[in-house]
Amino acid sequence: MKKLTLLFAILFTYTLINAQSASSPYEWDWTTDGIWTGAGLLGSAGGLLIIQNKDDMTMEEFNNLNIEDINSIDRWAAGNHSETASKLSDMPFAFSFASPLILLFDDEINDNTGQVLLLYVETLATTATMYTFTAGLIDRSRPYVYDDSGDTSLGRRMSNNGQRSFYAGHVAASATATFFAAKVYSDFNPDASGKFWVWAGAAAIPASVAYLRIEAGQHFLTDVTLGYVLGAATGILVPELHKKKNENVQVYPTTGMSLTGDEYRGMALRLTF
Repeated sequence: MKKLTLLFAILFTYTLINAQSASSPYEWDWTTDGIWTGAGLLGSAGGLLIIQNKDDMTMEEFNNLNIEDINSIDRWAAGNHSETASKLSDMPFAFSFASPLILLFDDEINDNTGQVLLLYVETLATTATMYTFTAGLIDRSRPYVYDDSGDTSLGRRMSNNGQRSFYAGHVAASATATFFAAKVYSDFNPDASGKFWVWAGAAAIPASVAYLRIEAGQHFLTDVTLGYVLGAATGILVPELHKKKNENVQVYPTTGMSLTGDEYRGMALRLTF
């Protein structure tokens, strides 16, 4: 029974995408995108394993920490620690993941639900793979590791979780989700008058996550900046790479002879309706 249900779900999704994607600005290739999405999901799982197996700081490494070794752009955040800010950052972070679901209230997008959701999974998997491998392979102490006020326990400061400051995963994932939503809405509604506010909201939500993550002592400014840029770029570029080519418009070189008998060479534009 479970196998039949799974098979039905797969066939339904396949039919949904292929039957309704004619009105979509995107195209989905089951082979290419299947490999891409699968690699992204497996890659993110592999990155998580690397993160989990990171070593805690040794006492020698901990004792060698020096705020003066931090670059001047980030130094001001060293020692930050706020549980309140950390909890508050989860609110816009969670909302950002749900933001693409708001797109389904748009009739055109709702007609292509299967395709958009799969594209969303592919986009998030891409961000997850990039982040988990980076955070797993690069050690950088979080700002709270430098908190010597006594509010942050020694065990927390020395744990492997404290070595995952670079780069900001919450910000990257949040930016991926919101910019994906803005990009998809704009591609389905190129003439919409409210696109400015959609993009403004897409930019503001991960920015608020970035601010709160710095206040929480989870990341430095350069960490959240890189996370923001990479997340936004992924959210925009993955849908862009899936846009349909306009096969109705062709530009090609041509030669011929005019009515007066003169030869000519030029470029021809063919538009098929």
